Amino acid sequence: MATGRGRLLLQHWRGLQALHWPPGGVGAAPGLAGEAPGPAGFRKRPGTIYAGTATLKQCARRGRHYKQPSADHPASLESMPSEILLKIFSYLDAVTLLCTGCVNRRFYHLANDNFIWIRIYSTAFSPKRSNWQVNSAEKTAVSMNLLSVEDKEAGYWKKEYITKQRASVKAALARVLKPVNPYTGLPVKTKETLRLSGLGWVIILKEKNGKEYIMQHIDLLINDSSVTIIWYGRNWPQLATLSTLDLCGVTPVFMDRSKPPSKNGPRWLSLIAKYNLSNLTESTMIGWDRLIRIFCLHPGLLVGLWKREEELAFVMANLHFHHLVEKSTLGSATVPYELPPHTPLLDDNPEYGLHGYQLHVDMHSGGVFYLCGTFRNLFTKKGSIENGYVKLVVVRFKNNTEHLPLIGKVGLSWRTDLFSGCIKSCSIMDITLLDEYGKPFWCLSSPVCMRSSVPSDGPNFLGQTYCVDYVDSEGKVHVELVWIKETEEYFIVSLVLYLKIAKINHWFGTAY
Repeated sequence: MATGRGRLLLQHWRGLQALHWPPGGVGAAPGLAGEAPGPAGFRKRPGTIYAGTATLKQCARRGRHYKQPSADHPASLESMPSEILLKIFSYLDAVTLLCTGCVNRRFYHLANDNFIWIRIYSTAFSPKRSNWQVNSAEKTAVSMNLLSVEDKEAGYWKKEYITKQRASVKAALARVLKPVNPYTGLPVKTKETLRLSGLGWVIILKEKNGKEYIMQHIDLLINDSSVTIIWYGRNWPQLATLSTLDLCGVTPVFMDRSKPPSKNGPRWLSLIAKYNLSNLTESTMIGWDRLIRIFCLHPGLLVGLWKREEELAFVMANLHFHHLVEKSTLGSATVPYELPPHTPLLDDNPEYGLHGYQLHVDMHSGGVFYLCGTFRNLFTKKGSIENGYVKLVVVRFKNNTEHLPLIGKVGLSWRTDLFSGCIKSCSIMDITLLDEYGKPFWCLSSPVCMRSSVPSDGPNFLGQTYCVDYVDSEGKVHVELVWIKETEEYFIVSLVLYLKIAKINHWFGTAY
């Protein structure tokens, strides 16, 4: 059903069509097959309203000159006067207007018009009233806004509208993520939010000369406490020309919870982490097979290189659920989301040490879980401080009842559009450590690899011993495993966390 807006737009367009001279001059062009030329020699089309001599005289009085279209300068939307384009733009919604501003420089400046955006702003955020009357205060506020349009720089009300929309998105996310699972300490609706918000991830590859390549993620795996994002393809830029890699979350600028997110339209980038690609050295290589070598960059990034060409094969990012949605949506393209300031929790017995902690650990790859374990009532005494760390023992080497098997053949699965494989002894490790109040204390998701080692507590007579180590600015994880040849499986015989004293003092306001 036609609307008033559609009829007005059609009339504008018909009038503009009438103002274009036909090739060859006035009266030179015949009508369509079987039709005679219309008034003033314009080509007549079915259902078209023409502007006759009066329209041309009005244009002449206003000093406007319309050039005759030619093969070199055909009639186009770009050749329209700015006043006409502004009138057309005034009928667009916010999403379409932002997309229009990306066409070229002229459209960008026109699409920043404050008169258009203040109307969009007022329509979206004006108070909803149940009666037909508007009080004097509201009338005054509207008139003041209209008077201030010319005083503001171009694009002011567009920025105000986007800022208000982002604030509403932030408030909506806070409400959705508020309910917390008492067993995991993480928001209950994280997976649901990821699916419904239209959230995606991109990597921005930056060359040394400043050129950028933006790549959308290809595969996505949602795990129990983390998400694995994968990029691959055939059009990677040359590794030697690249300097950095930015990992960003991508969401629609305007989200409507009543509608599914649109794949097209303006998007908001939120920087999660920045990586230096010159750090792909032997010290960061964690595994290989006959086709590729893989490198681990903190936090949680895995880069695969083809062995023969030394070029990019794939990129894999591993992100823990803790603050995942906030980091992926509430930052900017250049500045990551800043976590809210932490209020120190009360330590009821600082002389006793840590007690009542809970650890959940997963080891997985490609949707296959090798380990999924939860350990409760963990504690350590104040005397367990060594070299700036507090030692928290989870699985003891000498207690056989605490030893755990890894299920299946451990390996890190990878694939591209041409090849696939599995790198033995590598996997993704997720750590979720909750404090005595059930709050997430230390969370991580990172690629790890088992390496041959000597058992820390003396000789081992059961089989070959391996270890897995992880280190970041907040702590360390050390896992020892034994390969049982008869059953062909790995057993975890030791699992120890080392928590930084600075992290504990910041968390509890103590002075260990």
